[in-house]
Amino acid sequence: MHEAKHTNPLHGITLKAMVEHLAERYGWDGLGARISIRCFTHDPSVSSSLKFLRKTPWARAKVESLYLHSAAHPRKTDTAPPDDAPGPG
Repeated sequence: MHEAKHTNPLHGITLKAMVEHLAERYGWDGLGARISIRCFTHDPSVSSSLKFLRKTPWARAKVESLYLHSAAHPRKTDTAPPDDAPGPG
């Protein structure tokens, strides 16, 4: 059982952190398009989403899956330096 914590990629990541990351990355509209549930499509908020996801295992599984996918495939803009960063030379 101790080894399971080390192999679980979601270990230590809260549901709130996942929802905030996904909402920031995709926006509420994009998140609702990827996971069609009312807490993302109708008057979305982190608070209302957490209430629903904590009671709905299938929806939470979809959020966890999308989070893992987004973490494994960062956008190029996520790692690019800011526009005002000094360039080489």
